[in-house]
Amino acid sequence: MNNRSFSRLIHHLSFRQRWLLPCLSAIVALTIWATSYAQPANAQRGLVDLIFRGIQVIQLSSLSDRQEVTLGGQINQQLLSSEFRLLNEPNITRYVDRIGQRLVPYSERPNIPYRFQVVRNNQVNAFATMGGYVYVTSGLLAKAANEAELASVLGHEMGHIVGRHAVNQMKQQAIEAGLASAAGLDRNTAVRIGVELALNRPGSRRDEFEADRLGLFSLTRAGYAASAMPAFMQNLVSSRSVPNFLSTHPATPDRIRTLNQLIAQNNLAGSAGLDNAAYQSAVRSRLTSQR
Repeated sequence: MNNRSFSRLIHHLSFRQRWLLPCLSAIVALTIWATSYAQPANAQRGLVDLIFRGIQVIQLSSLSDRQEVTLGGQINQQLLSSEFRLLNEPNITRYVDRIGQRLVPYSERPNIPYRFQVVRNNQVNAFATMGGYVYVTSGLLAKAANEAELASVLGHEMGHIVGRHAVNQMKQQAIEAGLASAAGLDRNTAVRIGVELALNRPGSRRDEFEADRLGLFSLTRAGYAASAMPAFMQNLVSSRSVPNFLSTHPATPDRIRTLNQLIAQNNLAGSAGLDNAAYQSAVRSRLTSQR
């Protein structure tokens, strides 16, 4: 067909028929694009299917700070509704939060909201989940000798959040279990894995040493005594019963040795928080009434 014949044909088409031509062209182009990029198309189709089923999907590899905080909040809500009971002692809660908030500006990730909570449990333990949620047990508060030792624990747990260790571990577990699709990981599954990680966090040597280092520098920048972190660890391993959470972590003597090396190499000092009597008044005496 020559150009004149084609123009005559277009002239005789109705308005609706002429309007359809560019749409058909677009459909053909999209078909070619979809054929060339089959894998992304499958991922998009999977995402659309999940959305229509009412499931929220997240991409852990590109999780923003806001998304991490939201997900951490949902994990926290699940932990507190089914696993833990918070200590009902406002003065202790405020005291622990004040120490934690003192560390926040000196962390390498100060722009997310941190929440420090005390769990009513006699075991010596501390843990964190993504998005700024840090937990210490009443048993750990009773074991610490002073405020600086408690601050060293909070700093370590903040180090896990700064390093996004829970996010990385969640991604790894989801992939290994075959739970992450091309579209991502549905939020309910992410919350479930997050709860499991908070309860039984793998003691990755790299993660623990990084959290120690990050926590130590936050601790000393805030003015607390650097010596408190290795001192508290030494206190724990020297006790008759080593806390369960240390048994799943790298060898504590190695961590103590590394911390002392960091302190010496960087001339870290600080002197705040070593008053045992003040800590006794602020925490230990109040804990007795909660037992």
